[in-house]
Amino acid sequence: ARLFFRPSDFIQIHAGINRRMIDQALELLEVRGSDTVLELFAGLGNFSVPLARRAARVITVEGEAGLVERARDNAKANAADNITAHVDNLFEPPAQPAWLAERVDKVLIDPPRSGALEILDAVAATGATRIVYCSCHPATLARDAHELVHKHGYRLTHAGVMDMFPHTAHIESMAVFD
Repeated sequence: ARLFFRPSDFIQIHAGINRRMIDQALELLEVRGSDTVLELFAGLGNFSVPLARRAARVITVEGEAGLVERARDNAKANAADNITAHVDNLFEPPAQPAWLAERVDKVLIDPPRSGALEILDAVAATGATRIVYCSCHPATLARDAHELVHKHGYRLTHAGVMDMFPHTAHIESMAVFD
């Protein structure tokens, strides 16, 4: 996949680790051709374009309108016409957005350092059978994992880290909830 971005857009700058992170997330999601995948904090399409090659549908949600515009452009440039991109604030519980009313099989969450706590009730309400949570901040992943397991009945089945920038404290964590 080729993704286009502007200088002020957030992208994963370590291309090698990013490719491995995408591959691992796709493997852990176990996406089938009939699945609908919801991606939250989707940015400009880092995961959604590769996901679209495996899933029937990919529904993406991102809070920044400019990133959603570029996500739509990236989907089009990569012939990923099964992606639907939405703008919504994921830092407050959603009212009744259309994207939340859809049937969802799997969920991919890739929030900023502050985590995804505010949206976890909505994620659980989708009834998704598997959630893959990518995190750049282990403390908020631990907090959100506690919520998914103890409040929503998911089971943590896999967790690991990738050293995003060697010789620094920056790691990417990935956890699977069934």
